[in-house]
Amino acid sequence: MERRDHQSSQAETARILVEFLEVAISSIVFLKGVYPPGAFERRRYMNVVVQRTRHPQLREYIHSAVTGLLPFIQKGLVERVAVIFFNNENVPAERFIFKLTINQSYGQKVEEANFEFSLRSFLIKLSVSEPLTKTLPRDCRWEITAYFRSLPQASSSKEAESWIPTDTKQWQQPPLISPIKSMTSEPLTLQLYVEHPSLSEPTTQ
Repeated sequence: MERRDHQSSQAETARILVEFLEVAISSIVFLKGVYPPGAFERRRYMNVVVQRTRHPQLREYIHSAVTGLLPFIQKGLVERVAVIFFNNENVPAERFIFKLTINQSYGQKVEEANFEFSLRSFLIKLSVSEPLTKTLPRDCRWEITAYFRSLPQASSSKEAESWIPTDTKQWQQPPLISPIKSMTSEPLTLQLYVEHPSLSEPTTQ
């Protein structure tokens, strides 16, 4: 029974978190101005006004990416979820990082109201975080990348087959980090910060 309670807590936490990530990532893409403002519509989520993408393919990309992480987040395998924006040389220019930990030994009922109150503050912070970011080049591309603590076995998980190793270029120097928001509300610890290349980062020739 105790094991079932643990699994229930992690499952509920992962479900709420994945739903939140979908909204938060849409908010980040809107914040960066990658698409015209008309590509988004105002909606209310967790009693906060947020921007939801109207384009079906864009909405499906964000939705499928984060919902595909659900079983791995629940098992504690996902360490970070990143929204990466690239420059014209296909090198990361800016990264929004959600660093997360779900306490796998937590067995109590998740207080959803308290949990959502904490997550709501992330959406509020995101909406005013533009001063922490940098202007992106025109026609830049972006992607969602997940960093795993340990790799799931593709042979034992159908969901794992949809995640492939990335060939994204990495910075050679430690990045500059600007914190946006952090929280600890059992069983979840979550940090959101934005990364930029170090001033000493070699430039692409």
